[in-house]
Amino acid sequence: MKRITSICAGIILLLASCTTLPATDEPYRPAYHFTPASGWMNDPNGMVYVDGEYHLFYQYNPADIVWGPMHWGHAVSTDLMHWTHLPVALYPDSLGTIFSGSAVIDKENTAGFGANALVAIFTSAGKSQTQSIAYSTDRGRTFTKYAGNPVLTDSVPDFRDPKVFWYEPLKRWTMILAVGQEMRIYSSPDLKAWTYRSSFGAGQGAHGGVWECPDLFELPGEGTDETRWVLLCNLNPGGPFGGSGTQYFTGTFDGNSFTNEAPGEVTKWMDWGKDNYATVTWSNAPRQRRIALGWMSNWQYADKVPTQHFRSANTVPRDLSLYRRADGGIYLQSAPSSELFALRGKAKKQAAITVDRTYNVGELLADTDGVYELEMTLTDLTAEVAGFALFNDGGDRVDCYYNQMERALYFDRTKSGPTAFSPDFPAVTSAPVEQGDTLSLRLLVDRASIELFINGGREVMTNLVFPAVPYNRISFYAKGGTFNVSSTLYPYKP
Repeated sequence: MKRITSICAGIILLLASCTTLPATDEPYRPAYHFTPASGWMNDPNGMVYVDGEYHLFYQYNPADIVWGPMHWGHAVSTDLMHWTHLPVALYPDSLGTIFSGSAVIDKENTAGFGANALVAIFTSAGKSQTQSIAYSTDRGRTFTKYAGNPVLTDSVPDFRDPKVFWYEPLKRWTMILAVGQEMRIYSSPDLKAWTYRSSFGAGQGAHGGVWECPDLFELPGEGTDETRWVLLCNLNPGGPFGGSGTQYFTGTFDGNSFTNEAPGEVTKWMDWGKDNYATVTWSNAPRQRRIALGWMSNWQYADKVPTQHFRSANTVPRDLSLYRRADGGIYLQSAPSSELFALRGKAKKQAAITVDRTYNVGELLADTDGVYELEMTLTDLTAEVAGFALFNDGGDRVDCYYNQMERALYFDRTKSGPTAFSPDFPAVTSAPVEQGDTLSLRLLVDRASIELFINGGREVMTNLVFPAVPYNRISFYAKGGTFNVSSTLYPYKP
């Protein structure tokens, strides 16, 4: 990813006075997903839960729909689904533009800004990349930058995206920071003075590009009291199908260093599509939930997609958990957060059918305006290939098919609509599927994106699509055998 590393003071002052572009609706504006009212958005930042509100900060250029001098945009929600836009939280200053970071609640006033102050930790991107902090005592509505910024410096060029959390056993703050192609861990008693503890990365996972936007958190094990620490590591390029991607590691953390429990295994990808990047989780979420959110695009073409007044959207929030595969390995499951159920309209059920070659469904997708949730269950799979196509009368289509011999589910968007804006956009992605007699699929279709959750989110594929008109038809097909399928469609309910 290319980022500006210096900026003159005059430009900073000019941009600081910019107002947001007019909010204008357009055909590709999503319903399920958060977008800026206008302007450019990329990485979600500073996500924290405070007094009944989920705060979402994000990388933001209010002056244009392409990447530029970064601010922290800001929105809040009580249900993760309906968002209220707030004024820009952090503007560029003499230390540089405002890159990615995190936010915490300083319950014990360790930093001296006041008990329960909301403290943002972010990268100042000027002549070098350094880490700075700012604090709010009014529920995140306004921030004051710490006079002693920066609080952490280094001479390396890629030194950014701090994720900070309180580590209770040692009663100190922990920071995980992306540095080139490794993650560094630091600790602090007060969010101001930081001590280097360890590095992670050499010989671990995918290294096709720069590591970015880390996260480190603990999750309970499946069906036992055993827990695992999970390290999210976003990288660009080097994703599973080119460009951006989010990999993860599972293991242990002792307050000083993270240890990958399976260093020799293949790379674990959080999402097998082209369009889930910069994934991080909310701090302080209620009921100890671990809720993730990603930027729904890819640096290969993010500034070229055919939206007119805004770029881009986030994924839907996803609740994370661990599960154990038949091979004994521990993997991350990403299920759509339960708040999405409230957006389901009246169910339209399709009784179970047997698919032998091709089966066209009539009115299942009618009158949805391109925004709907579709659940499918595939059983009695004797077909070598079992698939379905979402399409419209103009010839745009998305093909999703399960190859039983390969144990893989494919997503083909090569004919999904306009694709000529980038040679990297037409693509076929695939996700591994564990062997079983039943395949459960859940699709969130939202005008310009499809998120496909396999078997409850054990695997996920997120892909952008830009059909000329909404996909309002569906057909099923089988090759080399038959399968049974039942489905339920839920139109979007505001």
